[in-house]
Amino acid sequence: MVTAKEILDEIKPLGSDSYKRILFKHGVQEPCYGVKIGDLQKIVKRIKKDYQLALDLYGTGVYDAMYLAGLIADDAKMTKKDLKQWLSKATCRPLCGWTVAWVAAGSPHGWDLAMEWIESKKPLAAVAGWATLGSIVSIVDDAALDVAMLKKLLMRVQKCIHDETDFVRYHMNAFVISVGAYVAPLTETAISVGEKIGPVEADLGDNDCKTPFAPDYIRKIQDRGAIGKKRKSAKC
Repeated sequence: MVTAKEILDEIKPLGSDSYKRILFKHGVQEPCYGVKIGDLQKIVKRIKKDYQLALDLYGTGVYDAMYLAGLIADDAKMTKKDLKQWLSKATCRPLCGWTVAWVAAGSPHGWDLAMEWIESKKPLAAVAGWATLGSIVSIVDDAALDVAMLKKLLMRVQKCIHDETDFVRYHMNAFVISVGAYVAPLTETAISVGEKIGPVEADLGDNDCKTPFAPDYIRKIQDRGAIGKKRKSAKC
């Protein structure tokens, strides 16, 4: 059975200073090897899912290993304790907004944890909450979603988004887009909410990330006839 140390030894030579610099512009911190996602995906194809290895990799504290952990995690086996521990060790937006959120969304505990995390005064925890909700709606059939609560959450975003910190604003806006794109009964509501919110500005650091205008983004998906088309997995 492959160990976390063996994976670290395998991926460390794949890193580059140039890619590390890109990651740092997105808030990633040391220790980090600077391994491109494409190289990590090759390992994912080989390992597929491994619950314990994912926990061990995340526990190393090395960013690249933590990101890989999310890709190979067996979401169905993840406990609330596991997910809370992952969030507690997530020191940057990529881990909170992607890795933790993706795995939480695929677990049996995603909704409950997301609703808890969005109440947090810690911005990165709130990011994880909104990102988890956005991931959930992208993979769960509408019939299994609490559409009434999602509508209430849209109203909450409309009321509060401009009072939040930059990262939280960005992921609230992304949540509006996700609901509009993936939950057909709420598409028009999400567009309306986006119009009332107006353009959202968020300083995401020294990188090229932009905050899309939600109504325009959702309408582009409408034009493609892709509203309501769910994803097999939130991970990428």
